[in-house]
Amino acid sequence: MTMENNTAPLKGLVLCGGFSTRMQEDKSKINYHGMPQWQYLTTLLQSLLQEVYLSCRPEQLNDFPGYPQLIPDNVPYGGPSAGLLSAHLLQPNTAWLVLACDLPLISRQSLEILIHARDKNKAATAFISPVNELPEPLIAIWEPAGLAALQQNVIAGKNCPRKTMLHNDINMLQNPYAAEQFNANTPEEKDKIFRDLII
Repeated sequence: MTMENNTAPLKGLVLCGGFSTRMQEDKSKINYHGMPQWQYLTTLLQSLLQEVYLSCRPEQLNDFPGYPQLIPDNVPYGGPSAGLLSAHLLQPNTAWLVLACDLPLISRQSLEILIHARDKNKAATAFISPVNELPEPLIAIWEPAGLAALQQNVIAGKNCPRKTMLHNDINMLQNPYAAEQFNANTPEEKDKIFRDLII
């Protein structure tokens, strides 16, 4: 698919296939909002999109009770690229609004901005990180052409979604709610989120 004739439908994808090594517990199961994080994110995306999928490792298939739309990793490489490309190979003409499972503060207002600003003629639409001014590849809309470029990079040994974004034409957005892009990857960061949510 070329970007010039991109009519790809937009679907949601929550990435839950990481090993959560730094957190020392499964980040997708942490209860920040009265439910496991995977359920919070899928519910959030379902309020905006008709179809929402969970990406996971094959051994996690029984970890999301009652949720039917699972995409197990089925490519020979790891990291978030595995989830992105497993979804792309399953539905190559789909654009994906991707969320990592370590985003406890993300809300509908940020996602509405992302969806409204989607540029189908670019490889992706992504927020700018408030930490380093680089694109956020895991709070983003990936178009089919962008995922095809990621696939070529991964095959060439360049397994980094952000670098793929940096070397392609993408739509980068400043998020007025940039605090919602905070990643909780350690027990200390998790505790900070719990304190902030209580306050």
